[in-house]
Amino acid sequence: MLKNLKVLSLKYRPQIFEDLIGQEIVSKTIYNSIKQNKIPNAFLFTGIRGVGKTTIARIIAKALNCENGLDNICKDSFCKNCSEIVSSSHIDVLEMDAASKTGVDDVRELIEFSRYGPSLAKYKIFIIDEVHMLSKQAFNALLKTLEEPPNYLKFIFATTEIKKIPITVISRCQRFDLSRIKFEEMFEYLKKIMKIEKGNISDDAIKLITKISEGSVRDALSLLDRALINQNKDIDLDAAKKIFGYYEKTSLIELFKNLFDGNEKEVVKIYRSIYSSGVEPKVFLNDFLEILYYFKNISYLKLDGNNFLMNNKEYDQIEKISNNLDPSTIFLFWQFTINTLDEIDFVSNQSVSVEMFLMRLLHLKSFYKENKLEKIQNKNNTKMENFKLEIEDTKEPAISKPIDQIKNIYQEEKNKPETQSENKKSELKILNFDQLIEICDKKKEARLKYELENNVNLVSFNNQRIEISFNEKLDKEFVKNLSSKLFEWTNMRWIISFSKESGKPSKKQLEKEEKLNVMNEAKKSNIYKKVLKSFSDAELIDIEDKKND
Repeated sequence: MLKNLKVLSLKYRPQIFEDLIGQEIVSKTIYNSIKQNKIPNAFLFTGIRGVGKTTIARIIAKALNCENGLDNICKDSFCKNCSEIVSSSHIDVLEMDAASKTGVDDVRELIEFSRYGPSLAKYKIFIIDEVHMLSKQAFNALLKTLEEPPNYLKFIFATTEIKKIPITVISRCQRFDLSRIKFEEMFEYLKKIMKIEKGNISDDAIKLITKISEGSVRDALSLLDRALINQNKDIDLDAAKKIFGYYEKTSLIELFKNLFDGNEKEVVKIYRSIYSSGVEPKVFLNDFLEILYYFKNISYLKLDGNNFLMNNKEYDQIEKISNNLDPSTIFLFWQFTINTLDEIDFVSNQSVSVEMFLMRLLHLKSFYKENKLEKIQNKNNTKMENFKLEIEDTKEPAISKPIDQIKNIYQEEKNKPETQSENKKSELKILNFDQLIEICDKKKEARLKYELENNVNLVSFNNQRIEISFNEKLDKEFVKNLSSKLFEWTNMRWIISFSKESGKPSKKQLEKEEKLNVMNEAKKSNIYKKVLKSFSDAELIDIEDKKND
């Protein structure tokens, strides 16, 4: 602990391996490698901000150069080497920020400096923070020295963007991935520091700090610092929320509940309350996506506070709502939210855009409910499988009537033969494919008739079973529409299936081939030849059968 510093993140910065929290495996591995004198040429630390990358780099520098040795590294009172390493002023331990020195010339200067042995310490150490910011040429210049450095030279790299570092560099380093600090571990750590600082902050407020920090020790200590500075009295959860401008996910979950219930007034009210608390529209949409993720995967999540930071109340609310949700709804909402995140940059008033986004979701939900109801009715329908709204261009007024298919009175009277009873309708027999086409023609089902004649390649037709080969030109609703009409006409269930076999050519195709054959035969006739002698440019266009005449 550095007592002369007042900022908590610096005051409580770990000075030895034992002080590190949440990185026990990493610290133990490095300690053993130094102990056994199997020190790698270069260390590479990666992880989110504030988990100890630069801190571990300094501890390694101290462990290699401390005058008291590895097992007695300076913690409170420092030797000369450790004191200068901690203050970043040691001549043999160079700390470089790659964000400000990205060029190849900076690296060449570093390599030139590495040719000389250490002046005071045992090892010369280069600590390069945010190493991913180096240019491609700078990385290439560093490769040879990195692979075969002098025995006295060690590199320590730290980065938050491991994917931006060339694989040739990564392969020459011993890589350590630093994990986020677990919830319970961070909570206990903050409580310990709060007691040392003689703060009076409730456990719930400390849990909120832990939650907001998202596993970063530096963020957590900075937030705790803010809470202690604002401490005029005991800080409870409500006071902590005001200090950090935080809103509970409970209100967002409540918004979802009203959204799924179709309560527009409450949805707008809750969103405006969240927006008024200082939450930016983009932050709101990202939190919105997070809750959608929880709804879909709540059964796989645990309340361990490590990856998914929810309290018991939020977990129970999400679990209860998710039980009544269809995954299709969640996926639709997810896609709409992603699209809105892209659109929001083009709108001057982003809050209004988010409100309209919520309105769209309300209508999308009601549409989904209707669609779901339609599917259920189609499954259990005893008369028709196709439940849809037909709109007909007519001057007659459309009057709704509670019947199987939504049609107006004019349509019902028009489609219902006056002389045909329900009994006779049930006696209708369809014995072959041609008869089916004829019935479609009589019933004025032009769309079905067109599909049957042009796009159906028949494999077999018998015992209320029609088998056809797949044709990509076939209308997507053809099978559903045909099975519905067949049930309506015959009062029997028909099975319509696709076969792997290649069916017969379509009826129109057969007619076309037959007509072509007839025309080819006609062209061989004497009459046609005589016509060509008299009219050399004559062309046979069509042939009509005059037998009936």
